[in-house]
Amino acid sequence: MKISELSVFFPAYNEEANIKNTVVKAVSTLKKLADKWEIIVIDDGSKDKTGEIVKQLAKTEKRIRLITHSPNQGYGAAIKTGLYNSKYNFIFFTDADGQFDFKEIAYLLPLITEADIVAGYRINRQDPIARKIFGFGWTTIANLFLGIGVRDVDCAFKLIKKDVVKQIPKLQSNRGGMISPELLARARKAGFNIAEVGVHHYPRKEGKQTGANLKVIFKSFVDLGKLWWQIK
Repeated sequence: MKISELSVFFPAYNEEANIKNTVVKAVSTLKKLADKWEIIVIDDGSKDKTGEIVKQLAKTEKRIRLITHSPNQGYGAAIKTGLYNSKYNFIFFTDADGQFDFKEIAYLLPLITEADIVAGYRINRQDPIARKIFGFGWTTIANLFLGIGVRDVDCAFKLIKKDVVKQIPKLQSNRGGMISPELLARARKAGFNIAEVGVHHYPRKEGKQTGANLKVIFKSFVDLGKLWWQIK
């Protein structure tokens, strides 16, 4: 399936080892899947050469754009920047670390004709066991409190109609654990439909995965309670 227009963005923090390959693969796929497209990389205060690499790529492809946060503002803030700076009517985002195959966006496109959001869920998630256990628990709790009803609340492989972003209240979360639950919960509250599709998940080959410590996890639960109170 080919789509008329598509904005794609990648939040990135210290991804110099991955960002070129991620963007080049996306460009190749987008040329086949969309008539009009753009790629935005949100460099969230990287301390390496992530931004410099994207600038070089943008010199050879004008549809690549770099937005830089300085200093680092958090994964949720990077997602918000991508959502609010995408110009086309369909918006897709995934991580820049290469743990997803961008080509699998083709699995999501047919569903966006009926749904307002198509959310991926990870098939055989390739993360440390502690991260997988926390992810399962977080999805369960988010579904229970917010009525989201998805298999994998934090899967960073989502296709969204821009109308959703324009019509729901402005997102508030800056932390990574909260941005997806907030987006999906506010979309559900506004009456938008969410479809799901399985996508493959691969081990990280380069770079370092950032993880939440106990203090951040505790704050995420506090934020979840606040969000529940706002939308209940």
